[in-house]
Amino acid sequence: MFDTMTVTKIVGGVCGTLLFFLFGNWAAESIYGFGEKPHGEEVAAVYPAAVEGAAAATTDAAADPAYADVAAKADAGAGEQIFGKCKSCHKIDGQNATGPHLNGVVGRARGTVEGFKYSDGMASDHNPWTPDELYAFLKSPKAYVAGTKMGFAGLPKPEDRANVIAYLETLK
Repeated sequence: MFDTMTVTKIVGGVCGTLLFFLFGNWAAESIYGFGEKPHGEEVAAVYPAAVEGAAAATTDAAADPAYADVAAKADAGAGEQIFGKCKSCHKIDGQNATGPHLNGVVGRARGTVEGFKYSDGMASDHNPWTPDELYAFLKSPKAYVAGTKMGFAGLPKPEDRANVIAYLETLK
């Protein structure tokens, strides 16, 4: 009915198709960050985005612990890993990208990086980025600064924000 060459082509086609789908799954997990870690911990999306019309999150500022409470346990090493979410827009080599560079951001006046065009909401406020201000801003940038161009949805976990701030404090 079928010769050996035809059967080989069919089996090769099926195997090739399976490999294609496995590669696509691996690529999607790498890009979008969904799935589970090896130890069963749930992974948050790499690029979380707010969806218009979605129900508002039930966590509010009153539910968050104060920055001073979580800062005592902050880990700059963990913050460096979490900062990976920020690298698509911010650099730490003194060069601007989609967002301004973040070298020396802790204590720096807002909206003052040379050569970066800030949104009106960010450019109008030159108060310094204190750890407390960054803590509140990183929770939900759009809610904290009206009209910001920053499209990042924020870091809802207080520990993640404190860890990122601890890492940013190491950058001069």
